[in-house]
Amino acid sequence: MNESLQTQYGSAYGTGLAADRQRVLRNTYWLLALSMVPTVLGAWVGVSTGIMAKMGFGMSTILFFAGAFGLMFLVEKTKNSSIGVYALLGFTFFMGLMLSRLLAQILGFRNGSSLIMTAFGGTAAIFFAMASLATVIKRDLSGMGKFLFVGAIILLVVGLVNIFLQSSALMLTMLALSMAVFSAFMLYDIKRVIDGGETNYISATLAIYLDVYNVFQSLLSLLGIFGGERD
Repeated sequence: MNESLQTQYGSAYGTGLAADRQRVLRNTYWLLALSMVPTVLGAWVGVSTGIMAKMGFGMSTILFFAGAFGLMFLVEKTKNSSIGVYALLGFTFFMGLMLSRLLAQILGFRNGSSLIMTAFGGTAAIFFAMASLATVIKRDLSGMGKFLFVGAIILLVVGLVNIFLQSSALMLTMLALSMAVFSAFMLYDIKRVIDGGETNYISATLAIYLDVYNVFQSLLSLLGIFGGERD
């Protein structure tokens, strides 16, 4: 009798746990979709006003690091309340604004609009591929986190160094590696939610949004370099 009760309790607990994970994943996907709205709005404001170009590369770089890390800290501090959602949406607006410099450069090409749509479609395809893969992989991917974090730090440091070196070959290598690293990060972050390693949908959305953002930015840059058509 006791064994039967334990089995029933264990089954109910397992079902409840799976339902909780699905709820977090569902909320994450909804918030991720919503976060694209302020991103597009921020990008539109940036392109329309040209504010990032007027600011200059040095000042905009400082603003990017200060604003991005400051807002990410705010999101994490408020993630357990509704304020966290607004903080995240504010962060995505800021990231859209920061993306406007690249978008303006791409729109300077004759085929700029099609390049942006291609990058958007490619990023969406990568996202759906990683999300699908995360649902079928049974292996624990938690060990990937350390290696991917180190890879992201290396990319950041090399990117800062290349501001002074201005090496085209290094930039192309970084863009290709960035796509690979953040596509893998996408798989890792989605799998964490599915496995219950991340139980806060605001934190989960922030992580996956950054993955998507970096993949899109890298892909768009590569498309602009190899496929941009001048008038």
